Amino acid sequence: MHELLDVAAIPRRLLRREHLPYRRLRRPRRHQPHRHHRQADNHQPCFQIPHAACSTRGAHAKRENPGCRNPANPAYNRKMASRTVHTVCSHDCPDSCAVLVTIDETGRATRVEGDPAHPVTRGFLCGKVAKYLDRVYSPDRLLYPMRRRAGVPKGPLPQGAEAAAFERISWDEALDAVAVRLKQIAAKHGPESILPYSYAGTIGALGYGSMDRRFFHRLGASQLDRTICSTAGGDALVSVYGRKLGTDTEHFRHARTILAWGANVHGNNIHLWPFIEEARRNGARLIVIDPYQTRTARVADWHLAINPGTDVALALGMMHVILRDGLEDSDYIAQHTHGIAQLRERAAEYTPERVAAWTGIAAADIERLAREYATASPAVIRMNYGVQRAENGGAAARTIAMLPCLTGAWKHLGGGLQLSTSGGFAWDRVALERPDLMLSSPLGRHARIVNMSQLGHALNDLDQPRVHALFVYNSNPAAVAPNQNAVLRGMRRDDLFTIVHEQFFTDTADYADVLLPATTFLEHKDIQGAYGHYYAQLSSQAIEPLGESRSNVWLFTRLAERIGFTEPCFRDTVDDLIAQALRAGDAAQSELLAGITAESLEAAGGHQRLRFPVEENGKPFLIFAEGGFTTPSGKAEFYSETLAARGLDPLPGFVPPTESRNAAAPAYPLEFLPRKADNYMNSTFANLPGHRRMERAHNGLLEMHATDAAPRGIAEGDRVEVFNSRGAIRLTAHLNGSVRPGVLAASLDWNKLSPEGQNVNALTSERITDIGGGATFYSTLVDVRKA
Repeated sequence: MHELLDVAAIPRRLLRREHLPYRRLRRPRRHQPHRHHRQADNHQPCFQIPHAACSTRGAHAKRENPGCRNPANPAYNRKMASRTVHTVCSHDCPDSCAVLVTIDETGRATRVEGDPAHPVTRGFLCGKVAKYLDRVYSPDRLLYPMRRRAGVPKGPLPQGAEAAAFERISWDEALDAVAVRLKQIAAKHGPESILPYSYAGTIGALGYGSMDRRFFHRLGASQLDRTICSTAGGDALVSVYGRKLGTDTEHFRHARTILAWGANVHGNNIHLWPFIEEARRNGARLIVIDPYQTRTARVADWHLAINPGTDVALALGMMHVILRDGLEDSDYIAQHTHGIAQLRERAAEYTPERVAAWTGIAAADIERLAREYATASPAVIRMNYGVQRAENGGAAARTIAMLPCLTGAWKHLGGGLQLSTSGGFAWDRVALERPDLMLSSPLGRHARIVNMSQLGHALNDLDQPRVHALFVYNSNPAAVAPNQNAVLRGMRRDDLFTIVHEQFFTDTADYADVLLPATTFLEHKDIQGAYGHYYAQLSSQAIEPLGESRSNVWLFTRLAERIGFTEPCFRDTVDDLIAQALRAGDAAQSELLAGITAESLEAAGGHQRLRFPVEENGKPFLIFAEGGFTTPSGKAEFYSETLAARGLDPLPGFVPPTESRNAAAPAYPLEFLPRKADNYMNSTFANLPGHRRMERAHNGLLEMHATDAAPRGIAEGDRVEVFNSRGAIRLTAHLNGSVRPGVLAASLDWNKLSPEGQNVNALTSERITDIGGGATFYSTLVDVRKA
């Protein structure tokens, strides 16, 4: 047998390359992508995961971990007692990945990896979450309650020096301080002067909304309309179908035509990609419709670079061609749709030539797209939420959602559309959130509703009563909310009491009066659905909370006790809440959740597919193949009486956004795309060195077309200022061809990590969408000049 070589005993001079008995090979990059091979038979690319997009490897918590890969260290060869825990990534992503966490004998997580048994996760994680232990064990974690020091003003703090502005306090002190101030504010200004602000920092059913909602409902606080991400698209989908369901991710492998409409699958939906590539190997074509050349667009068969905010027009142009040329499915339309006569009349107005002038896509390409979509069946559309972040975003999502109803794509395995599958997870939100508690509050009625997409207005202009307390959790509004200068002006108010429950010193934490440490998904238990597949999952607690970090459920349970709420629901445990979410043992449990309990999930390895009765007979679940719409008409609605009753157009129609090149009088000449970074999750992960390295190709850059740069005297690498009436930011010009003329793009980052201390939201507005009251990030006009 060969003995282990004791490297430490070899003289250093003999370790030079010329003395080694072999040539040293360069170590491959950890996230090196596969080469883009093509098969000889159909010239389609093999399954490919782009650089930094995913990993099957776990991430070590500390690179200096003693005993790691060191034969001289006895710990290396010692048999380590370890266990594996099933958790679920709770970050705001459609994939809701099943994550296996390896725990060593000390209780420390040493590895995270995708669960190979999960039919969608399939054993790999995205590049963001493959490095998740870098986040959990980051030296920058906020681990103890803290209070702002007397005399320290609210405002931006340098990264790494934030703690100097605060003093550590105990949880008892923190809870008492928060409870006392909230009671004082409610007594003086009314409970509606307290505003909770949260979103999808966790999408676990309990962490997203359970004990927190009960607390604020019983308190009488203002209700938050959580619109910032998806309400325009979600409400649009419901207006057509009646519920938020879509083509099964696993069925994409059967498609022949795949339209990724505003969907950067590589950047934020990577677990759909293997199914798309399987379809492409079998002859399918991938067509990307996006104003930006995303990772997905770069490897597509065809990229249509549409002008921002013109998706409604393109979809109507496709309808024009389909109906003109008799490519619609008349039988499906007759049986399962409502309003075809009115739609036919409306679509006749949208000739390819007219649509081309708005969209920037040639009329011939619109004709080709429509025919290919209607004839190369099965055809499926993966629409993502970027489409609905324009002022006409509701109409855009609604119009696109009608296309598979026009062609009968729902009848075919692999056909249809996916925006969200979340409607399959009918958690009992009434039981979790208890809105009835508002009637027991000092108000004795339902509290007012404040749109989170207009936080700047709420903090500065809202009255009767004015907002005097802001409670932030699951979100980083100082970085992600639109009209940033107005938001920060409001958050600087001396008379605003701000509580922030967080894992890190975010931009929002810089404005906190009280900081409370929050857990990651490894540190608490939850139940979770998905908006990109049909598997319910139990996320078990893998490790003890670091420091004194606490979950949302723990925090609001303790605050309810401090305030003096005596209702029994405030004594519910995590397990109680999970059972209530599932309506376990209740005859009214949703059919799709039938038989799913915490115990059955645990016995099944952490995940169970929703119950689709047709699958019990060995047939695939084709959602709307035979109708099944829950709209007022019981059919897919091209024409919506519900929208008409609200004073909205009951038919799809193109109305140019106020801030767009197609507006009557554009205030500025260039359209701006404030993009999400591929390697962050909104603002999450942006502070971690490893993730910043993955994103370094885009950090601090303004992507623009050479034809816009030349007349402004801007060259590659120049410092530039992007501005409009709301603000200005400074970036570095990058003329890389990723956008078409008239469009600029830059990525969201933390303010404190951005040039000049402001990010892209200094330029966005608080104007809201036509349907759903959502944010209009992608309806933003600007100009640019050399700095």
